[in-house]
Amino acid sequence: MSKKIFRRIAVVAVAGVITAGTAGMLSACTSDHPEVEITYEFLGKQYEVTYVLSRHDAPQTVKHFLELADAGYYDEQGFVVHDFSDDVLMTGGYTLDENRDLEEVDYFTAVKELEKRVGKAFTQSVWDAAGKAEKPEKGEGLYTVYGEFSPKFEVEGGTEYGHTQGALVMYYSDKGEFSKQVTIQRADKGKNNSGEPLQYMNYSPNSATSLFYTQLSVGMPTGHSSYCVFGMIEDYSVLEEGLLAAIEEYEEGLKDEGNEEDRSFTEDITMKLNRNEPFIDLRNSKIEATFHTPKEPIYLRSVKVTKY
Repeated sequence: MSKKIFRRIAVVAVAGVITAGTAGMLSACTSDHPEVEITYEFLGKQYEVTYVLSRHDAPQTVKHFLELADAGYYDEQGFVVHDFSDDVLMTGGYTLDENRDLEEVDYFTAVKELEKRVGKAFTQSVWDAAGKAEKPEKGEGLYTVYGEFSPKFEVEGGTEYGHTQGALVMYYSDKGEFSKQVTIQRADKGKNNSGEPLQYMNYSPNSATSLFYTQLSVGMPTGHSSYCVFGMIEDYSVLEEGLLAAIEEYEEGLKDEGNEEDRSFTEDITMKLNRNEPFIDLRNSKIEATFHTPKEPIYLRSVKVTKY
């Protein structure tokens, strides 16, 4: 069935004054609202979309995302949009094998190898649990992100956005009933936890890796309230009139070709989840998800930091 591309309800405009910008993460001058340019490719044409992030609302999520981008993680994996609907444009975790079948990238192995190549360690915010119950300690770093679950995205001037059209959202795969405790680094540095910056929490909501999506619907998709909004498209019309319009035009062309079954832009693909997780119980679990995967690939070509 052809996907309907939402007509623009409103253009999300983000305005702010960036002071002392720089071209490298090593600079001491950073803003509350860094920017990234994400390049998608569809049918051989590339589409650049600018997103404004919020360190104020999701500091650790933003830091993690920028570190991956700066190290070239998103540029070299060959990621595709693995799930596309009227609600979301999901990417950052899957690629295509030589037969053009969907394949999960082993994030945990890839980031450790990338650390060695670039000679710089990624910031950790989640560790295997250690210490006693009353005094959490850090075990082995897990390379996932502390779940910040910011209910809003706030830009300079007081404008706030949440799970709405144009939101950039970090998400994690379903962990089912898995309840292992891990040590997390609180974003408030312990201010609201008796001064203790570390805390034991369930791994599931603190298991985000490199998966992210752009929200296409105006209202929040069902079941997405626990995912962290950490950015917003600077101008939604750029995505709508570029990549989404190209997809819509391609879908219209499908109506005149083939039989009824061939006219859908996407196909339902069921994938086993958590196959590369650090915990054996998760790796051995039978949790699955069904993605609406584009038959004609939409590639994630790059994520470039343009303002820090």
